[in-house]
Amino acid sequence: MRIRSYFRIDERRQSQLSRAMQVVLVGLVFIGLDRGNFGIVVNALVGLGVTYLPAMLERDYRIPMDAGLTLWISSAAFLHALGTVGLPGSETSFYSGVWWWDHLTHALSSSVVAAAGYATVRAVDEHTADIYLPPRFMFVFILLFVLAFGVFWEVIEFAISGAASLAGTGSVLTQYGLDDTLLDLVFDAVGGVIVAVWGTAHLSDVVGALERRLEREPR
Repeated sequence: MRIRSYFRIDERRQSQLSRAMQVVLVGLVFIGLDRGNFGIVVNALVGLGVTYLPAMLERDYRIPMDAGLTLWISSAAFLHALGTVGLPGSETSFYSGVWWWDHLTHALSSSVVAAAGYATVRAVDEHTADIYLPPRFMFVFILLFVLAFGVFWEVIEFAISGAASLAGTGSVLTQYGLDDTLLDLVFDAVGGVIVAVWGTAHLSDVVGALERRLEREPR
């Protein structure tokens, strides 16, 4: 994915920013432990794990991860975890206290999901002559894929919130009602549109790497 020309970020600066995010996420784990907030701890640990995912994919699976792509994935996980923590001097989280935070994280996270779906399906399309996906269909597929994943995520949020309520404990994920769910899906679609419009130009390296891996797999 070649997005360095847009954001003008090099590998050194990306590494510094990623390390800073990881330090903050470790700090969030201790904040959650200090407050006895299981949700903060879990989300911070998951976010911390995701920040190491690009390096693992590049090292173990030879998937090219340039500075922009790595920072994109890490930022999505970091901002979600940060959103569960209270605002300075308040117990109100960024998610409930900053009106646009949820929209930002949904659009960013859904764009990462859309990119993964696009790269995988495009690689399969390029790998075999038995499958042909026209460019216009790819646009529709990405939107449907993101919305389907978004609905699945909302169901998970509802189930976890319901279980936590029945158990009388804090929830790792929180759902704020039907209106919030529908708005989440709108911003999920925004993330999908971003990838649908620019994915072909900026995910070609990842698609190529996945296709080469498929070529090496025994049939």
